[in-house]
Amino acid sequence: MSNFQNTTSSSIIFLLTGVPGLEAFHIWISIPFCLLYITALSGNSLILFAIVTQPSLHEPMYYFLSMLSTTDLGLSISTLVTMLGIFWFNARKISFNACLSQMFFIKLFTVMESSVLLAMAFDRFVAISHPLKYATILTDSRIAQIGVAIVIRGTLMLTPMVALLKRLSYCRSLVLHHSYCFHPDVMKLSCTDTKINNVVGLTAMISTVGVDSILILLSYVLIIKTVLSIASPEERKKAFSTCISHIGAVGIFYIPLISLSFVHRFGKQAPPYVHTMIANTYLLIPPVMNPIIYSVKTKQIRRAVIKILHSKDI
Repeated sequence: MSNFQNTTSSSIIFLLTGVPGLEAFHIWISIPFCLLYITALSGNSLILFAIVTQPSLHEPMYYFLSMLSTTDLGLSISTLVTMLGIFWFNARKISFNACLSQMFFIKLFTVMESSVLLAMAFDRFVAISHPLKYATILTDSRIAQIGVAIVIRGTLMLTPMVALLKRLSYCRSLVLHHSYCFHPDVMKLSCTDTKINNVVGLTAMISTVGVDSILILLSYVLIIKTVLSIASPEERKKAFSTCISHIGAVGIFYIPLISLSFVHRFGKQAPPYVHTMIANTYLLIPPVMNPIIYSVKTKQIRRAVIKILHSKDI
């Protein structure tokens, strides 16, 4: 492997990594990933199309679901080109600026997904705890403001984290350990002090994904408190059933994220391909599973999707 001394950012070419030790099987490994991408892209596009075209779905809950589908599409597209490029064509090279752009959008859509899940938790809290005020609290203009705030928040929090990578010097082998640009990966290749980068990166993630998770948990504590105060068991069951899809979406977002962190921290003895496979799949699990969960668990979405698919067949 080559060494680079005082390499300037404009001339850096990183080398992405497929699945270490299984390079001969990249074509075969690409098949399940292709299926995951097809499922994620088609499923979220279908949900988005259903919400846009079906007037019965023009309600706050489904507007937030459309935001979730949009972020899932963005997250899938952010890694698609480099991941399949490596598996199909062994196209490992990526320029420094392209790497930073990919890293920014992966982080942005991840933070946006966390923010949308928080907004959806707030939606469920208002619907269950203040049903008579629901329409006046979550108006169309307020939902649009929440959507804009989610984008601005993610952009403002993540821009410094990514931009600070330009101040580093890279004088080691420029081989990354994932099939996409991962922030800790890039920092490890620097031969200058990365303390500021570490602090800014950690602060950005704690103040977004970390804070969101706490607020989501608090929302459900309040929701459960409200549900338990309802006298009728049938009404309690009905109220809580409206949260099932959202709880599933929260689980499939945070569990893989936490699992990846544990594997990176405590799974140092595991073969390299284990780290790579988990890292490759964790970004695809929410985009693949969210449309399935909402189509199965939400009657209105299921009906709209079936109606669209049926109209295509006619």
